[in-house]
Amino acid sequence: MLAAIRYRGPDESGLYLGKKIGLGNVRLSIIGLSSGQQPITVRNKRYWIVYNGELFNYIEIKRELEALGIEFHTQTDTEVVLQAYAQWGPACLQQFVGQFAIAIWDNDKQELFLARDRVGIRPIFFTRTGSQFVFCSEIKGLFQVPGVKKAINHKGLSQIFTFWTTITPDTPFEDIFEVSPGHYMLINDQSVSSHRYWSLGFPAPENYSRKSTEESAEELRDLFREAVKVRLRADVEVAAYLSGGIDSSVTTAFIHEVEPGVLNTFSIGFKDKAFDETAFQLEAAKYFNTNHTAFSCTSGEIGRYFYDTIRHTEFPILRTAPTPMYMLSRKVREQNIKVVITGEGADEMLAGYNIFKEAKIRRFWARNPQSDIRPLLLKKLYPYLPMMKEAKTTVLKMFFGYRLGDTDNPYYSHLLRWHNTSRIQNYFTDEVTAGLSGYEPLNEAGRLLSENFSSWGDLAKSQYLESTIFMSGYLLSSQGDRMAMANSVEGRYPFLDHRVIEYAAQLPESMKLNSLNEKFILKKMMKGKIPESILKRHKQAYRAPVFSSFIGPEAPEYVKEMLSEATLKNFGYFDAAKTEKLVSKIEQGTQVTEIENMALAGILSTQLLHHFFMQGNILVGRDEKPANMMIIRE
Repeated sequence: MLAAIRYRGPDESGLYLGKKIGLGNVRLSIIGLSSGQQPITVRNKRYWIVYNGELFNYIEIKRELEALGIEFHTQTDTEVVLQAYAQWGPACLQQFVGQFAIAIWDNDKQELFLARDRVGIRPIFFTRTGSQFVFCSEIKGLFQVPGVKKAINHKGLSQIFTFWTTITPDTPFEDIFEVSPGHYMLINDQSVSSHRYWSLGFPAPENYSRKSTEESAEELRDLFREAVKVRLRADVEVAAYLSGGIDSSVTTAFIHEVEPGVLNTFSIGFKDKAFDETAFQLEAAKYFNTNHTAFSCTSGEIGRYFYDTIRHTEFPILRTAPTPMYMLSRKVREQNIKVVITGEGADEMLAGYNIFKEAKIRRFWARNPQSDIRPLLLKKLYPYLPMMKEAKTTVLKMFFGYRLGDTDNPYYSHLLRWHNTSRIQNYFTDEVTAGLSGYEPLNEAGRLLSENFSSWGDLAKSQYLESTIFMSGYLLSSQGDRMAMANSVEGRYPFLDHRVIEYAAQLPESMKLNSLNEKFILKKMMKGKIPESILKRHKQAYRAPVFSSFIGPEAPEYVKEMLSEATLKNFGYFDAAKTEKLVSKIEQGTQVTEIENMALAGILSTQLLHHFFMQGNILVGRDEKPANMMIIRE
């Protein structure tokens, strides 16, 4: 199992083998470099821990525990996590500021405690086989255990081809689940139980903060500065991603404010100018005077590295955007840097995405559905999509008018996106479609809704859906943790500090989405502190080429094999004739729609998932021990 995920921790590894428990860890050493080899034990070997992630406020919690008379034997945050659990039990999670996946064994109680951070930055997957409960940071680790079932779940595929991800705790694989974000689990001889300790919440609109924009911006500034400050705690160098957008420029500005030394920044651009943001990246690097590493990738390189991408996502994906992030983390690791600070979370918490504006326009349009003027507002959102520039009212009505009047639906903001994505399921074979007869993925989303959901404002509902489904299940996983850790790099996200999240949730909607001006309060807060051109630039979604990466002269050999009639029929998920028709259309140079791009990526990534995991093409060196192995036997 450790060999399968050794890239997540190439520095050290360790095992604790007890009578009923086996704990293993591969370590990426960042804090307490010389004394942090895991597993760690305390209280006369009662408690044992393996742990992935960072407890950013470990210094403050350590002081509190020392005041209670507790002695520490390492300089690591791992021991602080373990002593906090020994002292306070699961209640310790309320005090943690961090991103973590925790496993603690209590020898006295013969009980296992698993916990995951509030928004799901670090992963834990688990399954049961016979009398065994098995868990790991990645699914490929579970598949090393004899008896663990290997099968792709068709309902999981249906969820992914609706929401872009599965609904937690589901995964694409049968009988394999994740510990949900903001949850902990207790596993003993009597039971396996899951408990929520945190969830994203919003007040009713009448209870929003009544402070002025200026006062709120100042308070947000102080919280964010603290979030950046604690994320700079490390015994190794910390770098930053600089994408050319407002969010990464904000994090870079605050890093400079907290630690005014030389900062290494990294960015990736695209040879295809329709996707490239290099000019803004270089402008930001020059403005902040960072030691900047910039490189660009071709569609052909994206096609080649997509193969490795799916080996690490362990999920089908509907876009190629994770692949450049994989390439970017490789570049970071080549310079021997282990930690990068990034801007993820700002769009979800401060309403930066076009989906929020789209929902607002559609609600406005729904009040006068016959209007020919109101739908034209939608053209302002997607100027980077060629098909939107010349779109006439009739086209806009046809595309954006889906369930326009269904404004009371709890999923209103996302119905159009989910409907469009679900059209990819038309490529399923008749057998898969028949097996899904009567299955409605939207029913799965219902189990995520907060009990107070109906009392929230329209924007809050949109933010909740985006954060608990898309951000957690896709952005922080397939595009985040998995792409960085594939190259032994840890991402840190100050916008996802729970104190920042909870503060942003209290703000009036107009401070986040002011008319159609996204992240309004963040722009107010950063006026004069980042380049004006970046502050005022139109929001552009991070995208990467799709069809040109897989079809054409640079297409990798594996694509032809995975999309061949024989392989499609052998694997059994997608209709060979429909897939061949899609490929032929692209080869003929006809304009490719966003749905067709997503279909191509979704089909190919699912085929690769089967290739890797069902056919055993993940090569794991079973005889190759991870680095510096320490084995403790009871």
